[in-house]
Amino acid sequence: MDNPAVVSTDATGSLADPEIARRASSFGAAAAAYAEHRPGYPSAAIEWALAPIASTAGGSGGSAPQVSTAHQVRILDLGAGTGKLTAQLAALRIAGQPVSVVAVEPDPGMLAELRAQLPGVTAMAGRAESIPLSDASADAVLAGQAAHWFDLDHAMPEIARVLAPGGVFAGLWNAEDDRVEWVAGLHLASGRKSAATVTTLAEQATEEDLFAWLATGRELFAPPEDAEFEHSHVRTADSLIETMRTHSMFLVMEPAEREAVLGRVRAYLAATPQTAAGEFSVPICTFVIRTIRC
Repeated sequence: MDNPAVVSTDATGSLADPEIARRASSFGAAAAAYAEHRPGYPSAAIEWALAPIASTAGGSGGSAPQVSTAHQVRILDLGAGTGKLTAQLAALRIAGQPVSVVAVEPDPGMLAELRAQLPGVTAMAGRAESIPLSDASADAVLAGQAAHWFDLDHAMPEIARVLAPGGVFAGLWNAEDDRVEWVAGLHLASGRKSAATVTTLAEQATEEDLFAWLATGRELFAPPEDAEFEHSHVRTADSLIETMRTHSMFLVMEPAEREAVLGRVRAYLAATPQTAAGEFSVPICTFVIRTIRC
């Protein structure tokens, strides 16, 4: 995945670094592959993100959040991409009824794929810096694999505007667990030095860094909290390479360079006992940062 460190923006709210801006806008060209190959999120991570507005209650097939609000719970998936997180949110039942989910996504290609994948979900064009929803219209705003692309100076006041008091904002990121030796080797083989891994995210997940990440929202939000949840993504060598093709690092590469790098990755996977044949599980940690609207 891409590195969720805060990106630099200029005074207009645009991404200031041209390379970062190019990477941020690269996903639409691979929207169908993104929808097919990117992993989802563990239910425990979603439940933890929503815990400030819900408590866990029993439900068919497992636990489900139970919220105390009198109305249908309203969730905004911000920077929704192709709807990986949206689909999981739309399947929730809270207080005995389905939640109301709205997805907002700026990339036309990703938004078109989201609408094709989830025709029953309300999906709108829009950005975190200018959300096309009314004031206090959401009980929770979640961002899966997206908040690191936001211009937080503009996005945090907008998120606060659309959240009802006491509502929750949470960012979720999947990170390959490079504490596992073969995964660390995979990152070396691919040259993904800027990729988010458990090591890089753990280094950022200090209280000081969390406050810095949400600094523009200090007067609008309670102090942030973080948690991590382990899961895995079943892949083959071929499907793992297809997953890697959906990362911005590879999307913006020149074709010859991209195929050379992925050729080295394929050779590494073929030479590594854990990945040499058939299906294998890529260990993943999902990091979640959440904060409450004051």
